[in-house]
Amino acid sequence: MSTKKPLRIGLIGTGLMGRAHSNGYNRITNFFPELEYTPVLKAVCSRNAAKVQAFADQWGFESIETDWKALVARDDIDAIDICTPNDSHAEIALAAAAAGKMILCEKPLARTLEEGQIMVDAIEKAGTDGKPLKTTVWYNYRRMPAVTLAKQIIESGKLGKIYHYRANFLQDWTINADLPQGGEGLWRMDVGAAGSGVTGDLLAHCIDTAMWLNGAITDVSAVTETFVKERMHQLTGKVEPVGIDDACIFHCHFANGSLGLFESTRYARGHKALYTFEINGADASIRWDLHDLNRLEYFDHRDDSIVRGWRSIHVTDGDQPYMNKWWIPGCGIGYEHSFIHQVADFLKSLETGEDCSPTFKEALQTQKVCAAVIDSANSRSWKDTNVEGNFV
Repeated sequence: MSTKKPLRIGLIGTGLMGRAHSNGYNRITNFFPELEYTPVLKAVCSRNAAKVQAFADQWGFESIETDWKALVARDDIDAIDICTPNDSHAEIALAAAAAGKMILCEKPLARTLEEGQIMVDAIEKAGTDGKPLKTTVWYNYRRMPAVTLAKQIIESGKLGKIYHYRANFLQDWTINADLPQGGEGLWRMDVGAAGSGVTGDLLAHCIDTAMWLNGAITDVSAVTETFVKERMHQLTGKVEPVGIDDACIFHCHFANGSLGLFESTRYARGHKALYTFEINGADASIRWDLHDLNRLEYFDHRDDSIVRGWRSIHVTDGDQPYMNKWWIPGCGIGYEHSFIHQVADFLKSLETGEDCSPTFKEALQTQKVCAAVIDSANSRSWKDTNVEGNFV
């Protein structure tokens, strides 16, 4: 008989992220057996009964709901996992907070800064003993072992004073003027559902990682472009203006004095998910590429000149972040493991009482930068982000 403490999960949404999160829950017992808590897949919710039942059967959920409000109201669920389009994040989170549930929310936190602030206020109000409700936001790239190793290297001081941070996230899936907007599968093209385009979808990842690694972004100057101005909307059947940004470029200042340069687009032919970052310090530099996610490149100017150059660190050894849970040195892991790691970190935080970063409050800082980026692009001027707090 198991002595583990159950964390009863209610998942809302059965798309890509619903699958990624469910896989994360399912692998915990196999690879993180020492944890006191274990996920129990209590219920999953989606509006189509046949679809949600098939999802439940595939991923091992005990029951289904077709109304998220019914799922949130259930007494046999401890934590609500929000995997829905952005326009429902706030409403579901507010209901879950009122019901006293823990909340795991897919990124970005919300469509707008205003919605995000309401969510933060709600979980703080619903908390007990002066602590807000337990929350986390699925900025999963933090949990890539190579990215976590980059964090450790930076915190060790090996890079010295940091001068530059640059990142990009490139895709090409919307290069088609006949592609409709809105509805299932294409809600990211609808500003009403998504809030923004590449800024909230892709750059939010880059911004979260950047502030986690390099500290607060203080101000931004941005330019955006919508290349196809009108598209047919799947829900109305009418040709309507496109409100999302297809591409965004911004530069910025960090609080530590370094400069940042960020680019994201869905119009980079040949790129499906090219996410890279590079950080240049006085003594050393590091860079990472999602396409080669088990490697971290490192350059140290203090090496002897005759051997000085970029080195490729294969992040698969047992003393590197998370890797003692997996295979033998030299055998890599993949994208899905970042979600497993986040589940493990969330469960561990239940044992320790610590936060599982990023919390709603921490994810609100990324929302502030996204809002400043959109505001800057619209006004064609520099904008302060008003970001505050630490990024642990």
